[in-house]
Amino acid sequence: MAAADPIIDDLRDESDALDALVAPLGPSGWAQPTPAPGWTIAHQIAHLLWTDRASLLSITDEPAFGELLAAARADPSGFVDKAADELSLTPPEQLLAQWRETRRQLHAALRGVADGRKLAWFGPPMSAPSMATARLMETWAHGLDVADGLGVAVAPTSRLKSIAHLGVRTRDFAFTVHGLTPPAEPFRVELTAPDGSCWAWGPGDAAQRVTGSALDFCYLVTQRRPSGELDVAAEGADAARWLGIAQAFAGPPGQGR
Repeated sequence: MAAADPIIDDLRDESDALDALVAPLGPSGWAQPTPAPGWTIAHQIAHLLWTDRASLLSITDEPAFGELLAAARADPSGFVDKAADELSLTPPEQLLAQWRETRRQLHAALRGVADGRKLAWFGPPMSAPSMATARLMETWAHGLDVADGLGVAVAPTSRLKSIAHLGVRTRDFAFTVHGLTPPAEPFRVELTAPDGSCWAWGPGDAAQRVTGSALDFCYLVTQRRPSGELDVAAEGADAARWLGIAQAFAGPPGQGR
């Protein structure tokens, strides 16, 4: 089994769970607002469709992805919103069908990426497992936006582990994107998984520590809940600073949704 396969399986399952939320909706449901300002449920799915298309392009047509990257750099603050606005006008049944087909192609393409190949992206180049993890994170985060818009509670699953892992791995990026020097020493992160077990990263004797709920940590690094409402605690000044700036997604510093 390739290293990316289990993560791609999780990505497929997370996408299917979101699909099950939106598939029964009529036109008025797709037009329903979500907590992201100005974004309806259609915008959320449109954004996932656009990003899945970009991911597929990175794998299958690097020159074309380079053109897309140049366009994004020309309008870094409005490029993503413009794409979501345009695609959100697609009739819901077509938008859903296009997302289904694109993600099917993307999952198959990710499974075929050769070991060691780095895929171009809007941030640093990524391996196939890293790209699958990034897609999982974003699908979960935007799926949460949809669920919140519908007033539906989403039960946490073991798929959160990859999202939490990405949140830990992007620690230095979060400092850098805020113009700060990343701490030299590793942190210890201990999170309580949905099944009550412990997920841990970093040396056990690290002075800087983050502990709490894995679900809440994922809320934090995707900026889907205010930090003051979350069961995530820090020991040490650098760890506390990280919790105020953490983001698992590429791009400029986020302001929360």
